[in-house]
Amino acid sequence: MKTNATSLKTRRLAATGAALVTVLAAATGPALAAPGDNESTAPGNWRGTLVSVETVEQLSPQAAADQAAGRGYPARAARYGVTHYRVVYRTPDEHGRLTTASGLVSLPERGRDDLRVVVYEHGTMAARAQAPSVNPAVHGDSALFAAAGYAVAAPDYLGLGLGPGPHPYGDLASEVTASVDLLRAARSVAHSQGHRLDPRVQVTGFSQGGPAAMALGRALQSGADRHFRLGSLAPVSGPYATRDAEAPAGLDGTLHPKVAVYYFAYWLTAMNRLHHLYDTPSELFQAPYDQAVEALFDGTHSDSEILQSLPDTPQQLLTPHGIDWALHPTGGLLAAFEASDSSCDWAPRVPVRVYAASGDRDVALSNAQHCAQALTEHGAQVTLTDVGTVEHSPSRRLALPQVAAWFEERLPA
Repeated sequence: MKTNATSLKTRRLAATGAALVTVLAAATGPALAAPGDNESTAPGNWRGTLVSVETVEQLSPQAAADQAAGRGYPARAARYGVTHYRVVYRTPDEHGRLTTASGLVSLPERGRDDLRVVVYEHGTMAARAQAPSVNPAVHGDSALFAAAGYAVAAPDYLGLGLGPGPHPYGDLASEVTASVDLLRAARSVAHSQGHRLDPRVQVTGFSQGGPAAMALGRALQSGADRHFRLGSLAPVSGPYATRDAEAPAGLDGTLHPKVAVYYFAYWLTAMNRLHHLYDTPSELFQAPYDQAVEALFDGTHSDSEILQSLPDTPQQLLTPHGIDWALHPTGGLLAAFEASDSSCDWAPRVPVRVYAASGDRDVALSNAQHCAQALTEHGAQVTLTDVGTVEHSPSRRLALPQVAAWFEERLPA
């Protein structure tokens, strides 16, 4: 399936409206801002505590099935209606300081007290307005699982949705803490509705959410929360090997050049805040893009706006030094790569299914191959499934129903 790269990214944000971006920018003001510095050293029991809960949708079984079908999943009868809740909760930021994050918690309308749990880690997005808790257009991802009887937690991650500050794109550590703390918040929401959450968590995620899912699985297995533990793990089309797979594929034309430009710009500007890659953007980005690239990822710009403001190829975006450094990383860039690429370097004690697509030109298939190999070398039981010669977004639509069916085999709802 051949499609213009710009339109591929634009479609992912088709539901974004300028009005919604404006509303969400306002919503990150004082009412939902991070607590003061005097709370930054508070005991760890503040993590996952609720700041606010809002019911955003209540769906009949048919409406829940229609919502999942609207995300491209095969139509099938839903067993339960679904209620989606927008949750704001306390969590550490990427530096360990107290802040807030938001996420979507979806509960099936069923009488059973105990609910099995699915975490869904979303894919790459730059606009706050596209995050699960504030974007009804992506609620079908959660409805796919919740309509089958699962409680679903879909974190926005830091800096997206109603979370303050810029999003630390690709930072595994904060993706994990935001996810664990949303699970804690979801437990409180479920309890308020008369449910208990099963401790065994089934974890999946797409694109950026692939490594986030892998890292969350490792944290749960290692005891990150006293209540929850890992049940199953099934990431989809993730960039698990940015140094050895994704960056080279972005520079040699294996990936859509325009999409590679977007990923390079987003990841490098985010990693600079964590690993100090440059003093001024002109060290890595060519003029005139060096003057605008950081501001493009402030959470108010849609992907289509960002793509229109950036060049067509990585060679037009990056300086010669930036290209050479990406291929031969040292110092801060090497540290950033190593932190981003660590999600598969462990031994899950549960079966793992890794899904990818050989036709994906956003995230190279070699990422999944690197991940599966690393897991196998650590002694894990892993299955790599190629969903076919399809592009990036279609790989999600093909893989997630398979994930849902496998979760049902593993830990039925």
